[in-house]
Amino acid sequence: MASVEIKEGTVELEGQELFYRRAEPTEQPPILSVLLLHGIRFSSETWQTLGTLEKLAEAGYQAVAIDLPGLGKSKEYTAPASVGDLAPNSFLMSVLKALELGPVVIISPSLSGMYSLPFLFGHNGMVKGFIPVAPICTEKFSAEQYTSVQTPTLVVYGDEDKPMGEASFNNLKNLSNHKVHIMKGAQHACYINNTEEWHHIVLEFLQSLS
Repeated sequence: MASVEIKEGTVELEGQELFYRRAEPTEQPPILSVLLLHGIRFSSETWQTLGTLEKLAEAGYQAVAIDLPGLGKSKEYTAPASVGDLAPNSFLMSVLKALELGPVVIISPSLSGMYSLPFLFGHNGMVKGFIPVAPICTEKFSAEQYTSVQTPTLVVYGDEDKPMGEASFNNLKNLSNHKVHIMKGAQHACYINNTEEWHHIVLEFLQSLS
């Protein structure tokens, strides 16, 4: 099993401190970087507890999970947008610069759609791959906008996530280069229902990008 290192820290970003966790292999340069976002009831700690950070690092990737503004260990700071409003598409670009990341694969569940979707459309060249998990705000973009995006995408949702999973998919299915994985017996936070299946599909998708 590959040796990995997991660190945590904070970065100054747009007048607030943002907390992050970073996992990477110690014996080789990372294949690419994966940025993990989270839903409203979760934080970067979710990805550590599930073992996702460690699994990605063991497979040779640099995995960085952040606590979104106003949540997790960034909770004492003011969020830049209200839930359901789109954050500026420059927000995640500021995150990438502060954490010294280049183009990334973005894993984006639920609430984090308000951050990832503007970035996907505004800075498409910085997104090597996209894994949306029933994100919010998908209805705020047109079918034409989705069709214009060529980024390899793995759409994931639980078959018991009604109506959020299906509603988001009805928009995301317009992405030009997408695959779909529906997790059986899984709810909104489907990655928690079956972590082994979750890690398998994510790693398989990442390998397809290499």
